Amino acid sequence: MKWKRGLAALGALLLMGLAAAAQGPERVPAPAKDKHVVEEIIARVNNEIVTMTDLRRARESMRQDIQEECRNCSPAQINAQVAEREKHVLRDLIDQSLLVQRGKDMGLNVETEVVKRMDDIRMRNNLPSMEELQKKVEESGMNWEDFRNNIRHNLLTQEVIRREVGSRIIIDKDEVKKYYSEHQDEFHRPEMVYLSEIFVTTADKPAAELPALEEKAKKLLDRVKKGEDFDELAKRYSDGDTAKQGGDLGGFKRGQLSPELEDTVFKMKAKELSGVIRTKTGFLVLRVDQRYEAGLQPVEKVEGEIMNRLYYEKMQPGMRTFLTKLREESYVVVKPGFTDSSAVASSPIIEVEPTPDENKDKKSKKGKRSAEGARGKKGAENKDKKAGE
Repeated sequence: MKWKRGLAALGALLLMGLAAAAQGPERVPAPAKDKHVVEEIIARVNNEIVTMTDLRRARESMRQDIQEECRNCSPAQINAQVAEREKHVLRDLIDQSLLVQRGKDMGLNVETEVVKRMDDIRMRNNLPSMEELQKKVEESGMNWEDFRNNIRHNLLTQEVIRREVGSRIIIDKDEVKKYYSEHQDEFHRPEMVYLSEIFVTTADKPAAELPALEEKAKKLLDRVKKGEDFDELAKRYSDGDTAKQGGDLGGFKRGQLSPELEDTVFKMKAKELSGVIRTKTGFLVLRVDQRYEAGLQPVEKVEGEIMNRLYYEKMQPGMRTFLTKLREESYVVVKPGFTDSSAVASSPIIEVEPTPDENKDKKSKKGKRSAEGARGKKGAENKDKKAGE
């Protein structure tokens, strides 16, 4: 059976690596400290280049991601995680370049998703229009088209991995049963519920606006009941900190929620929705994603969780195997003093002349790729020369 939740796991992996390399376009970039940068080329990937600016931005984004993921960590813990991930920042940039190039070779088109993602970013940053988003991006020192390209490249990367890696991961029921029998101690649970939320805030709102805000929450609840995706609505309209994760609140035991919420959710079944709940800070719609009675959970209850674990176990090595293959088929060279932590021996640049009975413009696929690599190398060298001048 192919696991149908594969994209969720894939998204998490990308956030930890490749998405960070692409500058994390889920937020409006912070203002640039220096707009006048002489580019230094640190890697060539076929006919594309990776610059020092790319590397600097990826490092900054990686640190911001760690700070967001670990808000209760000490500075020493943050720095330790940064030091560990920094070893692979250049690798991730090269990975993404290879994946984007593969996506273009495959003829993938993600423009509809680009527009949707940009609109999501606009709403999460509480901006009234796309023009206002563009203004904020440009005020930060980033080119608007570069911002769009980062989003486009992220989406291309995800789609290539979904097709080339994720779709090939097969998890059958025997694997699930074997894992369950070998890890039963991990599936003894107290009574718990896993929740997601859509939250409409009333903080700092005048009393006159409260009826409209309650009506907004009711309309969102109605949209879910009519079949719209809860997670997508949470991402687009929830005011909670969980919006980016589709409203995911995680798991709760008895005693961890306020009495009024606990009385409500522990009576609900899995996938059931609450009504609109009035709280001190806003209006809340809750969904019970999963519910566990106390004791050893039956295998069918934790099947999705086990498949998630097995998928992760197979996904990471599968990604690296695929990316190693891409490196071997490509021309990748890194400037001395910088390290690609997944470097392999790549294909050399070889010009292939057409045979006399072929059209002049027709070359073998390998020859065409090699020629493009050579042109990319020559252009990059000219860029180096200009930067030096």
